[in-house]
Amino acid sequence: MNNHLWRLVHLLALCIMSVSGKVFVSIDCGASVSFTDENSIVWKGDNDLISSGVTYTVQPDHSVSHVMDTLRVFTTRRKNCYSIEVEEGEKVLVRAGFNYGNYDNKSTPPNFNLLFDGNFWVNVNASDFKIYEAIYVVKKKVISICVAQTKPNHLPFISSLEVRSLDSQLYSKIGTNYALLLHFRDAYATNQTIRYPWDPYDRVWLSSGNTTLVHLRNDASVIDVNVPDDPPQAVLMNAIATENITRTITLGLGTFYYPIRYPAYINFYFSETKELNSSEIRSFRIFKDNVPFSLPIVPRFGKVVEYTISNLSITTDTNFSIESLGDSTLPPLINAFEMFLISDALNDGTNNNDVEGLASLQNAFSVLQEWGGDPCLPAPYSWEWIECSNDYIPRVTSLNLSSFNLNGPLPDFSKMDALKTIDLHNNSLTGPIPKFLGTLPNLKQLNLGDNQFTGSIPRSLSKKSNLNLSYTGNPVLCTDGKSCKGSGNNKMPIILGVTIPSVFILVIAGVLVVRHNRNKASVPSHTGDTGRMENDLRGGMQGTKEQVVELKGISEERFYSSPTPLLGGGQQM
Repeated sequence: MNNHLWRLVHLLALCIMSVSGKVFVSIDCGASVSFTDENSIVWKGDNDLISSGVTYTVQPDHSVSHVMDTLRVFTTRRKNCYSIEVEEGEKVLVRAGFNYGNYDNKSTPPNFNLLFDGNFWVNVNASDFKIYEAIYVVKKKVISICVAQTKPNHLPFISSLEVRSLDSQLYSKIGTNYALLLHFRDAYATNQTIRYPWDPYDRVWLSSGNTTLVHLRNDASVIDVNVPDDPPQAVLMNAIATENITRTITLGLGTFYYPIRYPAYINFYFSETKELNSSEIRSFRIFKDNVPFSLPIVPRFGKVVEYTISNLSITTDTNFSIESLGDSTLPPLINAFEMFLISDALNDGTNNNDVEGLASLQNAFSVLQEWGGDPCLPAPYSWEWIECSNDYIPRVTSLNLSSFNLNGPLPDFSKMDALKTIDLHNNSLTGPIPKFLGTLPNLKQLNLGDNQFTGSIPRSLSKKSNLNLSYTGNPVLCTDGKSCKGSGNNKMPIILGVTIPSVFILVIAGVLVVRHNRNKASVPSHTGDTGRMENDLRGGMQGTKEQVVELKGISEERFYSSPTPLLGGGQQM
């Protein structure tokens, strides 16, 4: 195509993506800056997308492309993940690239696993440059692409990551609970790779210029591609054919990187390359392992015939061939070919309540934010600080966050109601112990020791008879029989503030009452001796022992005969 047409196609593709508002993400892993490639695709570095890993550059003699010259290597954790926001329920194409490039000068390419959304994708053998592609319907609003270590000293890495939205009608002959894992996608007789903007979905069609067959150029200026999987016109502008009707086109399946037990999904694309006269006819049939497999196929000029095979069992020896039928005057041809393997059923991921609860912990504590992807799945690669059940939709049963340097109050993760064990000891957690911990129905072990919790033990915990609770090492925590230093729930200062003044007032009142009674007892009496004896005593004079006893008897009788006790607030006479 000329430059003018190329620009028109490019602008059209941009408009399609812009209007649809779909995802078109291109990540240059290990790079720190953005750049635009020869296809007008903008690649962004990954520094803002992931905090773990170390960036490297491949050795100069291992350069593949600008994008593949950098990589990110992961030295910690079971798996490391990129997370990308999408629309729940949309169909996406995900592509991941790997170029070891002897970045470490050890000439020992690693072997590791590639995962998507908690599903196993493929085992990556990085002995040479690899690109893997999967097409599937996403089940949540975020997809995760992860690499996971499988062998000691085999450090996983990634060089590129791409996510593209697809029309929901594409590749719809399989259920939404399965992924298509690309084996290869060829455009025959082309001299270059075809992708965006020629293909607005950015499917990559590799050039397959077979020199033993005849290369044909399509005379049609426009080709109607209104077929289910919407191939781009560019891959139909060329074709390969045999020299005559007695020859056969043989299509080998190449090297398999996926388990051969997976069934296949195959698309053949045929478009007649010229206007045929009344005496010409091109008709052929697809054979599988030399056995007729399809109905007769007659390609049409300016249009495309798509022939799809779904859920087909194959082996490494399987081959397809295209042979002319008896009435054909022209040899067989083919324009393009796609082959996928159909994955096992996709999982639904970890229970949503647990995912939300873990997200609240990650939002509260930055040290936990480096963990990504599905928390529990695949089973060998759950997060290091949790344990999960073996259910189809797994539940988180244990939080093991001892010595994680957690600082601050605990957030609410009460939705994680399958928890049996929570270990939070030896951190710097503050604030009151949340009451919701005592409402977790399956909780059997709770270790809150060696933190800075305040307040008192919630009754929901202290009354839980089947709970093994540990809280030692919290110096300001109020426990049985201890004062509540620094506790926001400590009511002792309030009690003392009210009680002490009240007692003081009552004591003063009692003293005044006693003095009042004594004053009454000292009034002079007309009986003579008794009044004089009281006056003598008030003046400091000493009487006989009998007189003193008599006076004491009178005073105590008058005092204790009062109908109102001393601390009752007064005295009646």
